[in-house]
Amino acid sequence: MNSPNGSPNKISFLHSIRFRLLLWFTAILALVLIIFSAFIYFNQSRDLEDDALGQLGRRLTRLQATLRVSLQEQNGKLTFPEGILEDTDVFALIGPNGQVLTSQGTFPSGDANQVAKQAMQNRSAHEDSAEGVAVWVDRKTAYAYAVAPIFGELGKTSLVVLGGPLDPDGRMQGLLTSLAFGSLLTLLIATGGGFWLADRAMRPVQTITHTARSIGETDLSRRINLESKDELGELASTFDNMLARLQAAFERQRQFVADASHELRTPLTIVNLETSRALEARRSPQEYERALRVIHSENDFMSHLVNDLLTLARMDNGQVALEKVPLDLSDVAVDGIDRLTPLAARKNVKLETGDLPETRVLGDRQSLLQMVSNLIENAIKYTEGEDKKVRIETGVTDGYAWVRVSDNGPGIAPEHLPHLFDRFYRVDKARARALDEETESPTGSGLGLSIIQWIAQAHGGEVHVESAPGDGSSFEVRFEALQ
Repeated sequence: MNSPNGSPNKISFLHSIRFRLLLWFTAILALVLIIFSAFIYFNQSRDLEDDALGQLGRRLTRLQATLRVSLQEQNGKLTFPEGILEDTDVFALIGPNGQVLTSQGTFPSGDANQVAKQAMQNRSAHEDSAEGVAVWVDRKTAYAYAVAPIFGELGKTSLVVLGGPLDPDGRMQGLLTSLAFGSLLTLLIATGGGFWLADRAMRPVQTITHTARSIGETDLSRRINLESKDELGELASTFDNMLARLQAAFERQRQFVADASHELRTPLTIVNLETSRALEARRSPQEYERALRVIHSENDFMSHLVNDLLTLARMDNGQVALEKVPLDLSDVAVDGIDRLTPLAARKNVKLETGDLPETRVLGDRQSLLQMVSNLIENAIKYTEGEDKKVRIETGVTDGYAWVRVSDNGPGIAPEHLPHLFDRFYRVDKARARALDEETESPTGSGLGLSIIQWIAQAHGGEVHVESAPGDGSSFEVRFEALQ
């Protein structure tokens, strides 16, 4: 998002990836701490409950044995040895009919009869054991109870109930406070550490962002050069590679525009000079004819150049539809020879044909004819000497079909070979716009070999060049042959 003056706005912390990473990290950690604390708390609560019930059952067993013989009733109260009951305990004696005969201590529910009903229900589940102790927990009041039968003067069907708090010392409350405080402290420390880690992890992204902001079309040479082996390092390396490709593309574009402008400037200048000279004063018919001949020649050159530029533009944009069908590459070569025979005759170049066996390939006939014609035309233009020859031949070798065009021209120096297929590249710059006075045809636009390479690659083929100064040149295009 850009500000009104075109500069990018700084992303607020709340909208940053660092904040989202920190938020997710904190939320996940908080969830883990809650689950862990709940597990610890409920596990300890269960252990405390089991321990309280076990102790209460054992105490009731001892109380049951004591009361079996010495149970007495005085003034409506029970008496039994000291040390059996604690201050927080509650005690009730229940008669055969479920009525509370007597009780001691303050029941949490405030009603001993309700406890008596629960005691009768829990005791009924242990009828198979006449002296068994039944225990249960009232979680509403956080009390544990135990019930057992009493024998003696009051009858064996009487029950004694003993109850006590599950957590008289408040250990669970202390554990809950410790877990809450510990979890909160852990969360605060982890949040601070998470912020530091998120900030450190996102620094390479900030470096990439700052570098991207500072790079313009005229400054594509800058690189991030992030020396990291992780995913961000891979991202930075990919970004650097993209910048390198963009830089190469922009340089090719600038060079292409400069070369095209230069190529068009020269014929336009010549046309302007010739027309100005012809209009300055009266000229003889021969001078007018010469001026028109030059203008016509330059117009042909510009038309050829514009057509080549349009062809390459359509090829680059994927607007050239190739209708590939099985065809004979030798027939295409023969058609190319027929097209270029008049040009070869005007330049006194002899077109020779070598072996032209049936060479089946899958391709677009019109495009392949243009490729072969460009190869032959290029060879004709650069053939020199008294015995000017261009040789065309086809064949199949090791599963690939080929067409080869050779000339006996001056050859090409090794340093020029890697650049032959660059657009507007010419080996002999001085002769780039020389006009053949005999044929009055301009030299090439410097785009023919680029078109040849594109057509070859569009058919899955490749172009090979063999040349040396003084030994001529040989261009061979190879395709996958049809069986």
